[in-house]
Amino acid sequence: MGALTKGRYLVLRGLLLLIYCTASVISKGGATGDAQPDAVPSVQGTLPHFIQEPEDAYIVKSNPIKLRCRAVPALQIFFKCNGEWVHQNEHFSHEYKDLNTGLKVREVMINVSRQQVEDFHGPEDYWCLCVAWSHLGTSKSRKATVRIAYLRKNFEQDPQGKEVPINGMIVLHCRPPEGVPAAEVEWLKNEELVSSLTDDNIDTRADHNLIINEARLSDSGNYTCLASNVVAKRRSATATVIVFVNGGWSLWTEWSACNAPCGRGVQKRSRTCTNPAPLNGGAFCEGMSVQKITCNAPCPIDGGWNEWSQWTVCSSQCERQRTRECNSPVPRHRGKMCEGNSEATENCTDGLCTQNRKLLHDVKPQSMESSNDVALYSGLGAGIITVAILVVAVMLYRKNHSEYGVDVIDSSALTGGFQSFNFKNTRQGNPLLLNSSMQPDLTVGRTYSTPLCFQDSTDKELFDPLPDIKVKVQSSFMVSLGVAERAEFHAKAPAETFPRDLSRDYCSTMDRRKKGLLTLNGPFSSCKEPLRTTGVFGHHGGRLVVPNTGVSLLVPHGSVAENMSWEMYMVINQGEASVQTLDSCEILLGPEVTYGPPGLDLFCPVAMTIAHCAEVDAENWNIQLKRRTQDSKWEEVMSVEEESTSCYCLMDSTSCHLLLDQPGSYALVGEPLTQAAIKRLKLAVFGTMEVGSMSYTLRVYCVDDTPHAFQGVVAAEKTRGGQLLEEPKMLPFRANTFSLQVSIQDVPQFLWSIKPFTTCQEFSFPQVWCSNQQPLHCAFSLERYSPATAQLSCKISVRQVKGHEQILQVYTAVAETEKESVPFFMQTDCTITSQTGPKAFKIPLSIRQRICATFDTANAKGKDWQLLAQKLHLDRNLGYFAKQRSPSAVILSLWEARHQDTSDLDSLASALEEIGKIHSKSSPKDQDECESDSIHIQASSLYGTGRLTSQNTEDCASEYTG
Repeated sequence: MGALTKGRYLVLRGLLLLIYCTASVISKGGATGDAQPDAVPSVQGTLPHFIQEPEDAYIVKSNPIKLRCRAVPALQIFFKCNGEWVHQNEHFSHEYKDLNTGLKVREVMINVSRQQVEDFHGPEDYWCLCVAWSHLGTSKSRKATVRIAYLRKNFEQDPQGKEVPINGMIVLHCRPPEGVPAAEVEWLKNEELVSSLTDDNIDTRADHNLIINEARLSDSGNYTCLASNVVAKRRSATATVIVFVNGGWSLWTEWSACNAPCGRGVQKRSRTCTNPAPLNGGAFCEGMSVQKITCNAPCPIDGGWNEWSQWTVCSSQCERQRTRECNSPVPRHRGKMCEGNSEATENCTDGLCTQNRKLLHDVKPQSMESSNDVALYSGLGAGIITVAILVVAVMLYRKNHSEYGVDVIDSSALTGGFQSFNFKNTRQGNPLLLNSSMQPDLTVGRTYSTPLCFQDSTDKELFDPLPDIKVKVQSSFMVSLGVAERAEFHAKAPAETFPRDLSRDYCSTMDRRKKGLLTLNGPFSSCKEPLRTTGVFGHHGGRLVVPNTGVSLLVPHGSVAENMSWEMYMVINQGEASVQTLDSCEILLGPEVTYGPPGLDLFCPVAMTIAHCAEVDAENWNIQLKRRTQDSKWEEVMSVEEESTSCYCLMDSTSCHLLLDQPGSYALVGEPLTQAAIKRLKLAVFGTMEVGSMSYTLRVYCVDDTPHAFQGVVAAEKTRGGQLLEEPKMLPFRANTFSLQVSIQDVPQFLWSIKPFTTCQEFSFPQVWCSNQQPLHCAFSLERYSPATAQLSCKISVRQVKGHEQILQVYTAVAETEKESVPFFMQTDCTITSQTGPKAFKIPLSIRQRICATFDTANAKGKDWQLLAQKLHLDRNLGYFAKQRSPSAVILSLWEARHQDTSDLDSLASALEEIGKIHSKSSPKDQDECESDSIHIQASSLYGTGRLTSQNTEDCASEYTG
């Protein structure tokens, strides 16, 4: 039906309805006296009243909606949509009687389809209303809108993850997708509904946002914004909220007792970062966890007797008494009580009284009993004097008949009356020293309390002055006898008796060493040229190495900005001038190293490795890192036992690994806290045969046990043509102020001669303790009786009084026909001093980046760089790592420096594999499983990589080892 036909039809229909209603009113008015039907109440005088009006509706997908109207009294009800009447055929109507009121109710319903709404194009939404007719007129219902429901997929704003401190406010913003009707928003935490009705700390009513007024640890989790309407539900991206706790220091503990039983010592107190402990990636406590102060423990004072009192009056028992008291001084501070009796009693009657019912003259005086002892001792003394005279006579006789004026004696003659020794048998086999199958005997044996060789009254500085000067070394005792005309000394110092209390006189001993003995280093001059190595490094980083010194510098990847490069250098100072500026109680434990250039600007710290000679023990050593200032003074950077955020120091048994931000000169110094502090010495014996002579010289070196210090010995012996006669050995040297004795033993007397009283030589304690990386040495000059003697076998004993001993076994050929020098330096001289790019690192760059990406991200379950540091045994001074841009990268750089001598990455791979297993057990979620799989993949990628790395460095085996 066309629009015009439809309009005419509606108008005609309305006129007919109006005529019908008018006729009905007239007929009813003319018959007012007629009775109304009993079943229908009289409501003809009212307009239609709507019991139910059409409501707004939404079309979901393609499902039509139904609009309903109910009115009373109503003769007819029609729907009008968008200003047009709905066709009668589209109406569904029926009439029924209301049981409560007895009135007839008319109900009409129409369907509205999605197509009808989509075809409508008007200024308003699609709308419909009801029109009801009664005898008095019409009534209209409210307009009901019909809209097509939808909900878009993408949120206008997703919530973002946050890291907030505990008790802070958390605000998660969410703007749901556009939709009709508007979406309602709910929040999920770990897939559970969050309700502000059950938790007053949470507010979800403000513009769809989630507000947590005061963050709690339990508020950490994964939050999701959920939007929904009649069409669908939409989930936002998950926002991870981490509530972290910054670490706080606990209270300081009480100061510990002074660790020195007597004199100068150290007291400590500590605190822990547990109040509260850092959690969920919270910042570590800043500052030191341990404080140290010096202390002076009172030394024990032994008691002493005062004078005896006067004798008392003679008693009836024929006795008199006298007393004394132990108060001069009174024993204090755990000192010993006086020995002896405090009372004395004697007889006082001279035989005029009886004692124990006997006459006193019958009691044998005590003086008579002692007379026999006097006679006995006098006889023994006379016998000893007679034997001594005979010995001197024999020696003088043999002196007149000896080629050298005195008899040749072995060290066994000088140790008579002392302890006996059992040495190893002479090694059999090739007499020419050094083959790699001979393993050094590092057994440190006996501890002695008495001297083992002749003691001179003065210190003996027994060094060769220059490499080309031959010096006969003899004792000062022989000089005094006039038998050592050719003896030469660098300096003579008066006899020093070092007290056994280290803390009381140690510093003064060091002062004497630095004033008078610093030049006693034989041929090793303080004017040596410094060792220097350079390299140009860019964004990919690299490594600098000073060969055969134990010193290296690691420049991490990314420390230099892209498109930039720096020419960096590293220098080892071989002089003594700067070392003398250190405090008098401190000694140098390794070489002084400088790296630069000044003004170097890097994004992350470099890792420097320096070999040291200390037996690391916090109870016995106070080891510090010092840096030289612009005015050539030394300032303390940190103590290795304390925590610092300016630099990092990791002490291994033989090396110190430093993380440094500033270029400059650095030195590792140590101060002994007790006499148990130990410095390692390396012992070596070299020999040379003088051409055209019957003499053979043995030189024994005592040097700090670092590769750099031993290189000085090697360089000097190369110029002399010396041969290493025994593999170097290590001797622990204690800070007990006792000297070091070097003696030659078991020299075949029928083949070789040696000056008497020169078989034992001695270094004073300050010379050895304060050598500061400079070698000490002494020489023994032997002469063979016959040119046919082609071999020399003897033993060199090096021992510290009341300390340890080492034996160097000498067994070598000395024939003049053998001119070839036996190689004594077993490591090959490496010419590669710098490496750049990936070949300088053990960890491949791709794996390194994946490890950093995994562990640098904070995680609520603790899977971050702190766990990595723990598994790599680098979990001290965590505050330093926390301040870095990438803590994991700095940890890996330190691991690289620490394991540069190893050939594979198995230890790192094992740590990552262990972390992966921990995650897989504690994290069943899919995302955590992915992270665990990633860690396992990284670990498996590292296995075998080290073997590849070792092949790249095979050509230079000693490059990193020194």
